[in-house]
Amino acid sequence: MASPATALAPWVRRAFAAPNVVYDRGLGRLLGHRFLQLVHTGRRTGARHRVVLEVLGYDTRTGEAVVVAGFGTHADWLRNLRAGGPAWVSFGRGPRAAAWREVDDREAVDVLRAYEQRYGPLRPLLRRTLRGLARYDYRSTDESRHRLPHRLPLVALRPTRR
Repeated sequence: MASPATALAPWVRRAFAAPNVVYDRGLGRLLGHRFLQLVHTGRRTGARHRVVLEVLGYDTRTGEAVVVAGFGTHADWLRNLRAGGPAWVSFGRGPRAAAWREVDDREAVDVLRAYEQRYGPLRPLLRRTLRGLARYDYRSTDESRHRLPHRLPLVALRPTRR
């Protein structure tokens, strides 16, 4: 069965890949901690793959960033991490080895609440987007936030000192 990403039209896949060009040209730092580039290792091929992800939450003290798997458990990058492949993160200053963990439901509620608050007047658009991705009536309640990681896992990535 094709993953949701490979089921997309080729032009849509290219559009999702376009932000990698920003990082390739050394301009990723201009995006600050709002986005990151994740470099992950293919679970079957061992090839390195790159994806740019929006950061839902960032801890300036530890450097840990929380992202969401927008294609759910079928996201190739998530499947590759779960298979045990190494990962690197970049905020535009070059990739650094990273440790990762899945965010539990309680932490997800806090991360999502803070993320929604930062969206301000664009919250209705965010709700519609999450509703479409999660395929349930996401309502920006703690109940909805608690349910989201079961459909769209949240992952925390932290650069290591290797």
